[in-house]
Amino acid sequence: MIGLIGFALASVMAGLTPTAGLLFAGRAAQGVFAALLAPAALAIISATFVEPRERGVGFGVYGALTGAGAVIGLLVGGALTQYFDWGWCLLINVPIAGFALAGSRAVTADRPVRRVRHDLLGALSSVAAMTALVFALAEVAGRGWADPLVLTLLLVGGLMLVVFTIAQRTAAQPLLPLRVLLDRTRGGAFLAIGLPQLALFGFFLVLTYWFQQLLGYSPISAGLAFLPLALAIAIGSTLIAGLLGPRLGTRHLIIPALVVMAAGMALLVGLTPGTPELYLTRFLPAEILIGLGLGCTITPAVAAATSGVGDDTGAASAAVNAATQLGGSIGTALLNTVAAIATANAIRAAPGQNEIDGAIVAGFDAALLTAVALLVLAAVAVAVVMPRTSRSV
Repeated sequence: MIGLIGFALASVMAGLTPTAGLLFAGRAAQGVFAALLAPAALAIISATFVEPRERGVGFGVYGALTGAGAVIGLLVGGALTQYFDWGWCLLINVPIAGFALAGSRAVTADRPVRRVRHDLLGALSSVAAMTALVFALAEVAGRGWADPLVLTLLLVGGLMLVVFTIAQRTAAQPLLPLRVLLDRTRGGAFLAIGLPQLALFGFFLVLTYWFQQLLGYSPISAGLAFLPLALAIAIGSTLIAGLLGPRLGTRHLIIPALVVMAAGMALLVGLTPGTPELYLTRFLPAEILIGLGLGCTITPAVAAATSGVGDDTGAASAAVNAATQLGGSIGTALLNTVAAIATANAIRAAPGQNEIDGAIVAGFDAALLTAVALLVLAAVAVAVVMPRTSRSV
């Protein structure tokens, strides 16, 4: 409830701000309160639904809302931007938070079963590591990989990850107990959650550019173009994962789903703006494949990541949220960097105003090929880490 109220107030601050500085501060505050809210919500689902069938339905709904909610946000955001003002993309969170706050009364109140000592070193080292890595990837496009600042940030990020790992081994009450990650089924589930996010956030960005800059869609038309993706995610999370998950098991559902996502991403490589029926022949089938694959990945992966952890349910739920958000942040920085470098190289190779669109498409292709590789890597990683007899949850 604190997370909901804080998120609503931060959204008001960001949506009504007259300056960029206050906008960034409001967005940062949104992140702080979302970090309270999201793991708690997932922990409630995990602790409430313990019977296998109910648990599958609960995580199916969670997966559908997680994936489709982001897509629907693009549609609503496009409408608000086109007919009102961009600030309403943030202010719309206030009634949504109010609705969720009213519904939170139905959740049975609980009490902490034990006092927790704060793992300050673990918290600081993890924040420093992720900040340095995302900052480094964001700076590569303008500075290059050999730049001293980029190399320093990468070195600091790597060192802080080592410090974080040591802290989790030695702390009396670690921020993320390593036993949560060292179980092979849960470890594979975290890989299936985090690695695809590296590809997906950049995918959203590339498609938005395609729809609005190259194809000339209005904001609301671009939002509508994403709707089949939302429907496919919902179908994959609930119907397909619900039917096949208990029969195939977690591992045998996730690996093909990641390959299907990679195939959908590959459909978007090599497009040209003048191709007739481009949306129907390439974008629509790609969205369907990516949505179905994502839905079939999220539901079993989140269920496996939060099952069988006992008192560590909160830590496991927080790790799911962190993997999602950090994967998105790193993926956006990485794929933006890849696209920017490829575009710049294409412009240098063929300068001239008429070649700008071609250079932009070359950048998009490079980013999408990187996303395909990341999804294939995710499938291979899950196949290696998750045992063949991984439990169905």
